Amino acid sequence: MMRKLGAVVAAVAVIAGCGTEDTGSSDSVSGTVTVFAAASLTETFTELGKQFEAAHPGVRVVYNFGASSALAQQIGQGAPADVFAAAAPRNMQQVQDGGDVTAAPVTFVRNRLEIAVPAGNPGGITGLADFGRAEPKLALCAEQVPCGAAAATVFETAGITPQPDTREADVKAALTKVTLGEVDAALVYRTDVRAAGSKVQGIDFPEAASAINDYPIAPLAAAPNGTAAAAFVQFVTSEQARPVFAAAGFDQP
Repeated sequence: MMRKLGAVVAAVAVIAGCGTEDTGSSDSVSGTVTVFAAASLTETFTELGKQFEAAHPGVRVVYNFGASSALAQQIGQGAPADVFAAAAPRNMQQVQDGGDVTAAPVTFVRNRLEIAVPAGNPGGITGLADFGRAEPKLALCAEQVPCGAAAATVFETAGITPQPDTREADVKAALTKVTLGEVDAALVYRTDVRAAGSKVQGIDFPEAASAINDYPIAPLAAAPNGTAAAAFVQFVTSEQARPVFAAAGFDQP
Protein backbone atom coordinates (compact mmCIF):
# COMPACT_ATOMS: atom_id res chain seq x y z
CA MET A 1 0.00 0.00 0.00
CA MET A 2 2.79 2.45 0.88
CA ARG A 3 4.40 1.80 -2.48
CA LYS A 4 1.07 2.56 -4.18
CA LEU A 5 0.63 5.76 -2.22
CA GLY A 6 4.17 6.78 -3.08
CA ALA A 7 3.49 6.22 -6.76
CA VAL A 8 0.36 8.38 -6.60
CA VAL A 9 2.09 11.24 -4.78
CA ALA A 10 5.12 11.19 -7.06
CA ALA A 11 3.02 11.12 -10.18
CA VAL A 12 0.77 13.92 -8.99
CA ALA A 13 3.87 16.07 -8.55
CA VAL A 14 4.45 15.56 -12.25
CA ILE A 15 0.86 16.65 -12.94
CA ALA A 16 1.42 19.91 -11.08
CA GLY A 17 4.48 20.67 -13.17
CA CYS A 18 3.31 19.64 -16.60
CA GLY A 19 -0.45 19.06 -16.50
CA THR A 20 -0.95 20.73 -19.87
CA GLU A 21 1.56 18.64 -21.80
CA ASP A 22 0.89 15.63 -23.99
CA THR A 23 1.31 12.46 -21.97
CA GLY A 24 2.85 10.39 -24.75
CA SER A 25 3.34 6.70 -23.95
CA SER A 26 5.15 4.96 -21.15
CA ASP A 27 6.03 1.31 -20.55
CA SER A 28 5.61 1.91 -16.81
CA VAL A 29 1.85 2.39 -17.26
CA SER A 30 0.01 -0.92 -17.54
CA GLY A 31 -2.88 -2.93 -16.19
CA THR A 32 -6.43 -1.75 -15.50
CA VAL A 33 -7.33 1.74 -14.32
CA THR A 34 -10.79 2.02 -12.79
CA VAL A 35 -12.36 5.46 -13.08
CA PHE A 36 -15.41 6.59 -11.10
CA ALA A 37 -16.85 9.53 -13.07
CA ALA A 38 -19.93 11.75 -13.12
CA ALA A 39 -22.63 10.60 -15.53
CA SER A 40 -22.29 13.83 -17.54
CA LEU A 41 -18.75 12.77 -18.47
CA THR A 42 -19.88 9.55 -20.15
CA GLU A 43 -19.26 10.55 -23.77
CA THR A 44 -16.07 12.56 -23.25
CA PHE A 45 -14.41 10.09 -20.91
CA THR A 46 -15.32 7.18 -23.17
CA GLU A 47 -13.51 8.93 -26.03
CA LEU A 48 -10.57 9.93 -23.84
CA GLY A 49 -10.32 6.38 -22.53
CA LYS A 50 -9.80 5.13 -26.08
CA GLN A 51 -7.09 7.72 -26.64
CA PHE A 52 -5.43 6.88 -23.33
CA GLU A 53 -5.41 3.17 -24.17
CA ALA A 54 -3.91 3.95 -27.58
CA ALA A 55 -1.14 5.97 -25.91
CA HIS A 56 -0.52 3.20 -23.36
CA PRO A 57 -1.08 -0.17 -25.10
CA GLY A 58 -0.75 -2.09 -21.83
CA VAL A 59 -3.65 -0.28 -20.17
CA ARG A 60 -7.39 -0.94 -20.05
CA VAL A 61 -9.72 1.81 -18.76
CA VAL A 62 -12.84 0.67 -16.90
CA TYR A 63 -15.54 3.19 -15.98
CA ASN A 64 -18.22 3.47 -13.35
CA PHE A 65 -20.46 6.36 -14.39
CA GLY A 66 -23.14 7.68 -12.08
CA ALA A 67 -24.27 10.49 -9.81
CA SER A 68 -21.23 12.06 -8.14
CA SER A 69 -22.87 11.82 -4.72
CA ALA A 70 -23.45 8.08 -5.13
CA LEU A 71 -19.92 7.51 -6.42
CA ALA A 72 -18.43 9.41 -3.48
CA GLN A 73 -20.43 7.22 -1.13
CA GLN A 74 -19.21 4.06 -2.86
CA ILE A 75 -15.60 5.20 -2.57
CA GLY A 76 -16.12 5.95 1.12
CA GLN A 77 -17.46 2.44 1.59
CA GLY A 78 -14.29 0.96 0.13
CA ALA A 79 -15.21 0.35 -3.52
CA PRO A 80 -11.97 -0.31 -5.45
CA ALA A 81 -11.25 2.64 -7.71
CA ASP A 82 -8.18 4.45 -9.03
CA VAL A 83 -9.58 7.83 -10.08
CA PHE A 84 -12.57 9.97 -9.09
CA ALA A 85 -13.96 12.69 -11.39
CA ALA A 86 -16.89 14.57 -9.87
CA ALA A 87 -19.39 17.06 -11.27
CA ALA A 88 -19.15 19.26 -8.18
CA PRO A 89 -16.44 20.15 -5.65
CA ARG A 90 -18.59 19.18 -2.67
CA ASN A 91 -18.62 15.53 -3.74
CA MET A 92 -14.85 15.55 -4.12
CA GLN A 93 -14.61 17.21 -0.71
CA GLN A 94 -16.66 14.36 0.73
CA VAL A 95 -14.03 11.91 -0.52
CA GLN A 96 -11.21 14.11 0.74
CA ASP A 97 -12.79 14.36 4.17
CA GLY A 98 -12.87 10.58 4.29
CA GLY A 99 -9.11 10.42 3.68
CA ASP A 100 -9.55 8.78 0.29
CA VAL A 101 -7.66 11.48 -1.64
CA THR A 102 -4.10 12.40 -0.72
CA ALA A 103 -3.36 14.86 -3.55
CA ALA A 104 -5.08 18.16 -4.32
CA PRO A 105 -7.84 17.65 -6.91
CA VAL A 106 -7.56 19.50 -10.22
CA THR A 107 -10.52 21.32 -11.79
CA PHE A 108 -10.42 20.29 -15.45
CA VAL A 109 -13.72 21.56 -16.94
CA ARG A 110 -16.84 23.54 -16.11
CA ASN A 111 -20.47 22.95 -17.10
CA ARG A 112 -23.79 24.76 -16.92
CA LEU A 113 -27.46 23.86 -17.08
CA GLU A 114 -29.73 24.04 -20.11
CA ILE A 115 -33.39 23.20 -20.66
CA ALA A 116 -33.83 20.06 -22.75
CA VAL A 117 -37.07 19.51 -24.67
CA PRO A 118 -38.05 16.78 -27.15
CA ALA A 119 -37.47 17.52 -30.82
CA GLY A 120 -40.12 19.94 -32.03
CA ASN A 121 -40.79 21.16 -28.47
CA PRO A 122 -44.32 19.69 -28.29
CA GLY A 123 -44.86 21.17 -24.81
CA GLY A 124 -44.24 24.70 -26.03
CA ILE A 125 -41.56 25.34 -23.41
CA THR A 126 -40.08 28.84 -23.66
CA GLY A 127 -37.89 29.26 -20.58
CA LEU A 128 -37.19 28.57 -16.92
CA ALA A 129 -40.55 30.04 -15.81
CA ASP A 130 -42.29 26.98 -17.28
CA PHE A 131 -40.81 24.89 -14.48
CA GLY A 132 -43.02 26.82 -12.06
CA ARG A 133 -46.23 25.84 -13.88
CA ALA A 134 -48.27 22.74 -13.12
CA GLU A 135 -49.26 21.95 -16.72
CA PRO A 136 -46.02 20.77 -18.36
CA LYS A 137 -44.56 17.40 -17.49
CA LEU A 138 -41.15 18.18 -16.01
CA ALA A 139 -38.08 16.25 -14.89
CA LEU A 140 -35.32 17.39 -12.55
CA CYS A 141 -32.33 15.65 -11.03
CA ALA A 142 -32.54 14.59 -7.39
CA GLU A 143 -31.51 17.47 -5.14
CA GLN A 144 -28.53 15.59 -3.63
CA VAL A 145 -26.78 15.13 -7.00
CA PRO A 146 -24.84 17.99 -8.66
CA CYS A 147 -27.35 18.72 -11.45
CA GLY A 148 -30.16 18.85 -8.86
CA ALA A 149 -28.19 21.13 -6.56
CA ALA A 150 -27.39 23.44 -9.49
CA ALA A 151 -31.07 23.48 -10.45
CA ALA A 152 -32.01 24.51 -6.91
CA THR A 153 -29.61 27.44 -7.18
CA VAL A 154 -31.02 28.72 -10.47
CA PHE A 155 -34.61 28.42 -9.22
CA GLU A 156 -33.70 30.39 -6.11
CA THR A 157 -31.99 33.01 -8.27
CA ALA A 158 -35.06 33.27 -10.50
CA GLY A 159 -37.55 33.22 -7.64
CA ILE A 160 -39.29 30.14 -9.05
CA THR A 161 -40.77 27.25 -7.09
CA PRO A 162 -40.35 24.24 -9.41
CA GLN A 163 -43.11 21.69 -9.87
CA PRO A 164 -41.37 18.58 -11.24
CA ASP A 165 -43.30 15.43 -12.03
CA THR A 166 -40.20 13.31 -11.43
CA ARG A 167 -36.77 13.60 -9.88
CA GLU A 168 -34.14 11.34 -11.39
CA ALA A 169 -31.04 9.67 -9.94
CA ASP A 170 -28.62 11.45 -12.31
CA VAL A 171 -28.54 13.77 -15.29
CA LYS A 172 -28.62 10.99 -17.88
CA ALA A 173 -31.79 9.57 -16.35
CA ALA A 174 -33.43 13.00 -16.52
CA LEU A 175 -32.37 13.39 -20.15
CA THR A 176 -33.77 9.95 -21.00
CA LYS A 177 -37.21 11.14 -19.88
CA VAL A 178 -36.95 13.81 -22.58
CA THR A 179 -35.62 11.60 -25.36
CA LEU A 180 -38.44 9.10 -24.72
CA GLY A 181 -41.04 11.87 -24.79
CA GLU A 182 -42.16 11.12 -21.25
CA VAL A 183 -41.74 14.75 -20.15
CA ASP A 184 -42.02 18.11 -21.87
CA ALA A 185 -38.75 19.38 -20.44
CA ALA A 186 -35.87 18.59 -18.11
CA LEU A 187 -33.09 20.66 -16.62
CA VAL A 188 -29.80 19.01 -17.57
CA TYR A 189 -26.29 20.07 -18.54
CA ARG A 190 -25.79 21.65 -21.92
CA THR A 191 -23.22 18.96 -22.71
CA ASP A 192 -25.96 16.33 -22.33
CA VAL A 193 -28.23 18.26 -24.69
CA ARG A 194 -25.44 18.29 -27.26
CA ALA A 195 -24.71 14.58 -26.75
CA ALA A 196 -28.37 13.70 -27.43
CA GLY A 197 -28.15 15.15 -30.93
CA SER A 198 -31.37 15.53 -32.92
CA LYS A 199 -33.47 13.78 -30.28
CA VAL A 200 -33.70 16.94 -28.16
CA GLN A 201 -33.53 20.70 -28.43
CA GLY A 202 -31.79 22.98 -25.95
CA ILE A 203 -33.10 26.24 -24.52
CA ASP A 204 -30.62 28.56 -22.81
CA PHE A 205 -31.67 30.73 -19.89
CA PRO A 206 -29.72 33.55 -18.20
CA GLU A 207 -30.00 32.18 -14.65
CA ALA A 208 -27.75 29.27 -15.64
CA ALA A 209 -24.78 31.58 -15.07
CA SER A 210 -25.52 31.52 -11.33
CA ALA A 211 -24.81 27.80 -11.02
CA ILE A 212 -21.76 26.84 -13.06
CA ASN A 213 -20.33 23.52 -11.92
CA ASP A 214 -16.59 22.95 -11.52
CA TYR A 215 -15.48 19.37 -12.24
CA PRO A 216 -12.53 18.18 -10.10
CA ILE A 217 -10.49 15.02 -10.69
CA ALA A 218 -7.96 13.22 -8.48
CA PRO A 219 -6.23 9.85 -8.09
CA LEU A 220 -7.41 7.97 -5.02
CA ALA A 221 -5.24 7.14 -2.02
CA ALA A 222 -5.98 3.42 -2.11
CA ALA A 223 -5.77 3.15 -5.90
CA PRO A 224 -5.02 -0.46 -6.88
CA ASN A 225 -3.06 0.95 -9.85
CA GLY A 226 -1.58 4.21 -8.58
CA THR A 227 0.79 4.75 -11.51
CA ALA A 228 -1.96 4.40 -14.11
CA ALA A 229 -4.29 6.52 -11.98
CA ALA A 230 -1.88 9.44 -11.94
CA ALA A 231 -1.17 9.05 -15.66
CA PHE A 232 -4.91 9.12 -16.44
CA VAL A 233 -5.41 12.30 -14.40
CA GLN A 234 -2.47 13.88 -16.20
CA PHE A 235 -3.98 12.89 -19.54
CA VAL A 236 -7.40 14.36 -18.71
CA THR A 237 -5.80 17.66 -17.67
CA SER A 238 -3.52 17.81 -20.72
CA GLU A 239 -3.80 19.95 -23.85
CA GLN A 240 -4.59 16.80 -25.81
CA ALA A 241 -7.88 16.34 -23.96
CA ARG A 242 -9.14 19.91 -24.38
CA PRO A 243 -10.59 19.54 -27.91
CA VAL A 244 -12.70 16.59 -26.74
CA PHE A 245 -14.19 18.62 -23.90
CA ALA A 246 -14.67 21.71 -26.09
CA ALA A 247 -16.52 19.71 -28.74
CA ALA A 248 -18.86 18.37 -26.06
CA GLY A 249 -19.70 21.89 -24.84
CA PHE A 250 -17.65 22.03 -21.66
CA ASP A 251 -15.93 25.26 -20.63
CA GLN A 252 -12.30 25.42 -19.58
CA PRO A 253 -11.67 26.42 -15.94
